[in-house]
Amino acid sequence: MTVALAAGLLAADGIPPEEYQARRAALRASLPGGVTVLFGATSTEAGELRSGFAQEANFLYLTGWREPGAILMLTPPDGEALFLPPREPNREKYHGRRASAMDQGIGARTGFNLVFQTDAFEDSLSQALRANPRVYTLTGSAAGERLKSRLSPVEVADASAAIGRLRLRKSSREVELIRRSLEAGAEAHRAAWRRLKPGLFEYQVAAVVVGSYMGSGCERSAYAPIVASGPNGTVLHYSSNRRRMAAGDLVLIDAGPECSGYAADLTRTLPVSGRFTARQRELYEAVLGAQRAVIQAVKPGAWFEPDAPGSLTRVARDYLDAHGTDSKGRPLGRYLNHLVGHHVGLEVHDAGSLATSGPLQPGNVITIEPGIYIEDEGIGIRIEDMVLVTEKGAEVLSHALPKDPAAIEKALSR
Repeated sequence: MTVALAAGLLAADGIPPEEYQARRAALRASLPGGVTVLFGATSTEAGELRSGFAQEANFLYLTGWREPGAILMLTPPDGEALFLPPREPNREKYHGRRASAMDQGIGARTGFNLVFQTDAFEDSLSQALRANPRVYTLTGSAAGERLKSRLSPVEVADASAAIGRLRLRKSSREVELIRRSLEAGAEAHRAAWRRLKPGLFEYQVAAVVVGSYMGSGCERSAYAPIVASGPNGTVLHYSSNRRRMAAGDLVLIDAGPECSGYAADLTRTLPVSGRFTARQRELYEAVLGAQRAVIQAVKPGAWFEPDAPGSLTRVARDYLDAHGTDSKGRPLGRYLNHLVGHHVGLEVHDAGSLATSGPLQPGNVITIEPGIYIEDEGIGIRIEDMVLVTEKGAEVLSHALPKDPAAIEKALSR
């Protein structure tokens, strides 16, 4: 990682206020005739003690606000207000000073013209409901369910799908931030490759990866790093990272940072000893060929679901079936036991249930990650890149991290 990149990540401003305002306007337009209420995460809900506070992703998408306990309210045609908890001086002795609606310049800091204390929320909502007898919120959340119960018999509808559809189509600024995350993630993988050798524990490799992107100015891991050697590579979400790697093993490294709020998701599979065996390389090239075939097939209108028209998962399985067999002569497609990709953004599986459903559109950022997991041979291979869906096809955003087997062997020989 260059010094310039590290400084850029640390100094990244993220999304400008006007883009947050445009997002809120788009959401109001898609949810007519009602008041939209979203609750930010609290310190307890976000697991602050173990991993630090992280804002609820939908709330972050619409506000950019990263402190706990806030509430967002949107009203037709263009009303918007942010509610902040009152200050607690005793708590601030332990957690630091938090922003308050009473602070000078709080409007400029938050990007909202109207900022109130949270104790004004109930009265403000009651007034808004007189003209708009419907409420939109995240009904699956604990706070959303409490609001729904409290407002009965007022109609309460779910806003998650409408927000999710907005989140899936990335702006140019979002793509720029994702590129930064991927650059930090690729350098972290390369740092792990330089450390890799037989006899290391998986967690030692994971530590190198995490240390690299944290040192680059990223806030945290986008998900728990997977360093799966030998038979552990056949377990899709293996995460204990406790095995000692042996000569002749493959190791599957699936790890990515979250930088300026945006996730990176990268996987490479490497020979621990520095060179693939003939069988490992045969299977690796089948997976790599499947990935290339899928990337070639990415375009607006394609789907991840295997039974949908233009299914990218089916492209991968068909390629694997035509380019290799297991030890019993059966085609390899049966060993791809997951969809070939998902959306990525503020979360590594972006926008919840929409992460793998619906046709692709220009501006989507997705993973392409075919894999095979053959328990009988103790071999798991996955190759994962992130791709921007364009008007005519796809742009691979993570091309800086090698995946050709010869290039990997060359990198490991240093």
